[in-house]
Order: sequence, then C-alpha cells, then structure tokens
Amino acid sequence: MPLEAPQTTRPRLGFLGLGWIGRLRMQALADTGLAEIVALADPVAECLAEAHALAPGAARGGDLDDLLAEGCDGIVIATPSALHAGQTIAALTHGAAVFCQKPLGRDPGEAARAVAAAQAADRLLGLDLCYRHTAAMQAVREIVRQGDIGAVFAADLVFHNAYGPDKPWFYDPALSGGGCVMDLGVHLVDLALWVLDFPPVTGVSAQLFAGGQSLAARDRVEDYAIVTLELGSGAVVRIACSWNLSAGRDAVIGADFHGTRGGVSMRNRGGSFFDFEARHHTGTASRLLAEPPDDWGGRALAEWTRRLARGEGHDPAAENLVELSRVVNRIYDAALVS
Repeated sequence: MPLEAPQTTRPRLGFLGLGWIGRLRMQALADTGLAEIVALADPVAECLAEAHALAPGAARGGDLDDLLAEGCDGIVIATPSALHAGQTIAALTHGAAVFCQKPLGRDPGEAARAVAAAQAADRLLGLDLCYRHTAAMQAVREIVRQGDIGAVFAADLVFHNAYGPDKPWFYDPALSGGGCVMDLGVHLVDLALWVLDFPPVTGVSAQLFAGGQSLAARDRVEDYAIVTLELGSGAVVRIACSWNLSAGRDAVIGADFHGTRGGVSMRNRGGSFFDFEARHHTGTASRLLAEPPDDWGGRALAEWTRRLARGEGHDPAAENLVELSRVVNRIYDAALVS
C-alpha cells in the first residue's frame, strides 16, 4: 500500500512586532496561504494599522499577552533584540511555537534558555536566518556538500551596508547586544558553519571599530569588524561586515568557499540587498549556478510554517542556534581582549 501523506493543518499565527521587517514577513506568508493570520500586536498604533490593512480579519493588541489570549499555534516575533529571548520563552512556555528574528539572544545564555524552553515545551523554534534560503546559497551549499570543489580549506564572507539601522535601539549595546556583528555578521557566521556542516570553531580573532577607532569595551556598538575563525576541520574563515561604509553602492554581500579542486561563490548583483548569483569556479572557468529573480525573503518563515502544519515539535538542531550565539560572543571577547 502507498504511504499516506502526513496530515497538515493551517496553523493559527500571531505576529508580534509590526515594523518594516515584521510586515514584510507577514505579507510574504499571507501570499503563500499556508497559515491563518489571526492576531497582530505592536505598541505603535501606526504600525498596527498598516499591518491590519494587510490582514483585516486579525485581532489587534499591544503585546504578547494579547496574542496568546487568541490561542495562537505559533508566534512570529520581530521586536527589538533585547526582547527576543524573553518573549520567545514566554510564548513557548504558553504552548506556542516561535519564529523569531535574529538574534535569538544578546548572549549565549539568553539563546540557551530559549532553546531549553523549546525542548521543555516540545515546540518548534525557528530563527530568521534568511540568507540560507536564497537560491544562490542553496546552490553553494550543494556544490560544497557534493565534494565538487574538493576539501574546503578557506572561506571569505562579507556584508558591507552603506547605510546603518534607523532605530535608536540598535546603537545601545544594552538593547541590541552589539553592532554590525550582531546585525550582519551573525548571518555570515551562520552561512559559513551551515555550508560546512557546523564544524567546531577552535579559534577566534577579531578587530572591531566604531567611528574609525578601535573598540576597547562594549560601551558602544561597532560599525566595522574583521573576524577570523579557525575550524576543527583545519579550514579558516575570514569575515568582514560594516554599517555606513562608503562602498560606492548600497551593499557588498558575498561568500567564497575555496577548495582543493575549485571554488564556489555567492555575490549580490548591482549592490542589491535582494539579488544574488552563485558560480562554480574551476581555474579560470566559471559556471553560473543561480541568478535573479529569486523571491527568497519569506522562505525561512514559510518552511517553519510548513513544519508547524505537519505537527513537528522541538528540533534538536536548534542547538546550532546556541552555538551560533557562542561564536558571536567569542568574536566580541576576542576583540576586546586584543
């Protein structure tokens, strides 16, 4: 007899935090039809009104308690970083699955407590590590995992943003946990470890700058960072990220993996934050693997929603989110010690 397909339902979701990224993710999910958007919450009336125009049937409230009172199956969190861990733990403890914007916590302790709450509640926890879901990075990972470039011995990843965040809390280390490393570098660290199947990080060195001056304490946030990660495989990863860099374009985003038999790379096109290509290199030859258009922004949330619809609970792979937070914290520790 043929195997029956797993039963699925349309989860009832609430959205907490309805600024630009919250509304963007909500609209992307609404377009898929994978879930019912039943509740919205934001303390800013204007944000709440704009979101309600996109989901007019949803109940409106000001905080997480209002969403939980609606009996949501899952909560999508896009609030300031200082609130992520506490709100995630509260929602999980209440029995709701969680999909959160990064970072999961401002430090490894917060991230570990959030993952422990997911395990205790047996609820699905997801983090919006969205660049994994671009067609370009999917192609890069496939080439590496197939062994098409041989053994990877080095990688270079960059994310330079010609702008800085427009919310004041990003510049308060107590609220944000850090600057461009916490905001952009976390994606680069994640991509390197994800592509290479999460090898142990055996060494970290870093230099952080704020306004062109070396950062000596976490009393302000960095706007430029250079990082080197040494991996248990013997490979070395170099990372650079920044805010407000005079890059001559909106953004410079890239990832290069160098192997013993070739290389593979991801690049943003034309300074875009959204358009990426991937190429497989052998000597002087280069083969296109993926290119725009690619509507990737909502894929991480859509995948989490599909898994929730299938009834999935805690995923042990969430421990990788704690390790990601540990590596980011080691970057700050290494820079401030040096």
